[in-house]
Amino acid sequence: MLLTSALDTARTASARRLIARAATASSSRCLATATDGAPEATPKRRFPKLDDGLTLGDFVSGEPLPDPESPSDDRSDFWPRLPSFLKHPIPRGKSYTSIKQDLRGLGLHTVCEEAKCPNIGECWGGGKGTATATIMLMGDTCTRGCRFCSIKTSRAPPPLDIHEPENTAEAISRWGLGYIVLTSVDRDDLVDGGAAHIASTISKIKQKAPKILVEALTPDFAGKGEETIAMVATSGLDVFAHNVETVERCTPFVRDRRANFQQSLDVLITAKRSAEAAGKEILTKTSIMLGVGEHPDEITEALKRLREAEVDVVTFGQYMRPTKRHMKVDRYVEPDEFAKWKQVAEEMGFLYVASGPLVRSSYKAGEFFIENVLKKRRAAAAERATAELSAAGAKADEVSV
Repeated sequence: MLLTSALDTARTASARRLIARAATASSSRCLATATDGAPEATPKRRFPKLDDGLTLGDFVSGEPLPDPESPSDDRSDFWPRLPSFLKHPIPRGKSYTSIKQDLRGLGLHTVCEEAKCPNIGECWGGGKGTATATIMLMGDTCTRGCRFCSIKTSRAPPPLDIHEPENTAEAISRWGLGYIVLTSVDRDDLVDGGAAHIASTISKIKQKAPKILVEALTPDFAGKGEETIAMVATSGLDVFAHNVETVERCTPFVRDRRANFQQSLDVLITAKRSAEAAGKEILTKTSIMLGVGEHPDEITEALKRLREAEVDVVTFGQYMRPTKRHMKVDRYVEPDEFAKWKQVAEEMGFLYVASGPLVRSSYKAGEFFIENVLKKRRAAAAERATAELSAAGAKADEVSV
């Protein structure tokens, strides 16, 4: 009897607890329910809805779908689509992997990766003696902020790696090349703009591989004095390259405001004069991007001024927007127009011109040509020197007799 009474009491208490919980839940739901007449909240989408104007009916109707390559006229944010001749394969292969491992193991950076060069697969994927990478000196962070360039920027980049000149020379000696291109970020934070670091790297490369030809794509060393340019030009360098990038009118909108067209011309002039004064022969080289808003007459004027500055080599390439944070492409230049500018530049007297949509300032085909030109010139100079010594010796013998 007592047991039955205890069970009834427990059941009653349990029932009361359940009723209390139900009442609380109902009250909570009532409070959370929107008031009558209030609009229902629309659930937020994690991603914006894609609206291309097509429905399921368009696909099952059997009618042809609109061409995705032909955007509608009402798109206010339209910019030119990438033409087929600018598309390139994904880089891969044994040589590509080997070069990448060498660079990572020695802590080196390349402009090929940092600037998202479209030719990386072609250059890194070549065979022994032809595969190459353009090593970027002084780190991966630049003090300039050009609107076309994807390299990181900072007012105070990390300090220079004192082992970089030696590591660069070691990597290049492994590849067994006849021609190598170096480039660098701008380092306005350094007293000499990094000139001594670049010159040291070139000297160490020449020590490890005396026969290799070295091209250096340099900063403008603005405000650092002509001696910084001379230091690099006389360090054993074979090709001194500095890019004007675009025509004079477009320069303020394309390059960092600290750079200008005439300043770049002065760098190329100073480099050649400094080398000649030191009894060294170098070629000077520059590059122009097309598709940033330039006009034909401005390109012609830029080429005339480059020839007046005795620049030997010029390259033309298509500007390709690296990310949506960079300036838009004004237009994609057709291959026929690149061929036209190649002809115009050659008729002006440039030693070599590389011109094409995928041409970049360090272009492999151009390197082979320049290598042959320099070797022939130096062989001819050596023959002349030998002949002069022989003539001088013969004359001395006649005098002694």
